[in-house]
Amino acid sequence: MAIGASDELLGTFVPIAVYWLYSGMYVALDGVERLDLYRLHPREEEAAKNAVPRSAVVWGVLVQQAFQVAVSLTLFAVIGDESGIEQKQPPALMIALQFVIAMFVMDTWQYFMHRYMHVNKFLYKHIHSKHHTLVVPYSFGALYNHPLEGLILDTIGGALSFLISGMTPRTSIFFFSFATIKTVDDHCGLWLPGNVLHALFNNNSAYHDIHHQLYGNKYNFSQPFFVLWDKILGTYMPYSIEHRKGGGFESRPAKLVEQTKTD
Repeated sequence: MAIGASDELLGTFVPIAVYWLYSGMYVALDGVERLDLYRLHPREEEAAKNAVPRSAVVWGVLVQQAFQVAVSLTLFAVIGDESGIEQKQPPALMIALQFVIAMFVMDTWQYFMHRYMHVNKFLYKHIHSKHHTLVVPYSFGALYNHPLEGLILDTIGGALSFLISGMTPRTSIFFFSFATIKTVDDHCGLWLPGNVLHALFNNNSAYHDIHHQLYGNKYNFSQPFFVLWDKILGTYMPYSIEHRKGGGFESRPAKLVEQTKTD
C-alpha cells in the first residue's frame, strides 16, 4: 500500500506529536513556581530519587516511538485497502462504542502484561525496572520504557485495540491521541484543580504515583483509563490526597493515613 498524507500516516505520527506537545506544556508549567503548590513530590525529589537524567529519558522515548512507527506502518501496509477508496466513517454512536471497546481492550492487555512484568523477576529486573527508575514521574517520562516493553504493552496493545474495536484509521487518530494525552497526564506529577481527566477517571496522576513508589510496587497496575482490573483482582491500593507539610500534595495509601491519625 502506498502511504501518503493519509489517515494511516496521520494515525501513526499525530499521537507522537501530541505526546511532545502535551508533555511540553507540562515542562513549561514546571517553571511556574506557584504550581509547586500542586506538585505530588517536592521539586528536589526528582533529582534525588530518579536514577536517569532527563536527556536519557528523551532519547529512550524517541527510540520507543521509532519502534511504534515501524510496527504501525507495517500493520497498515498488511491490512490496508489497496483500492484507494477511503473508508466511510460510521455513525457517531458507533464511533463512541468503538472508543469504549478500544479502551477496555487496551486496559485489559496492559493490566495483565504490566502485572506479569512485576511478578516475573527476570522481566522486572531486565525490562520493566527501566520505567521504575523514575520514582518521581514527570510528563515526558510517560513512555520511558525498555523498547521490548514498549513493543509489548503499548504497540501491541494499541494494535489489538485498533483491530478488535474495528475502528477506521481516521478514528484511530483521535483515539490514540486521546490515549497519549491520558498517559502523559497520569505521569505529570501534578494534582491540578479543574483537571477534567481527574474528574472523568479514577486512574489519574495520584493513582499512578502510588504505583511508582516502593510501597505501591505490587498495586495499581491498571493503565491508562480505568481501575477495573485492580479492583476485581485485589491489586487496588486505596489512597487519599493529602496536603504535604511544606506545601504541595501527596498521594498516600489509606493505611498510612489511618496510622498517622491514630498515632
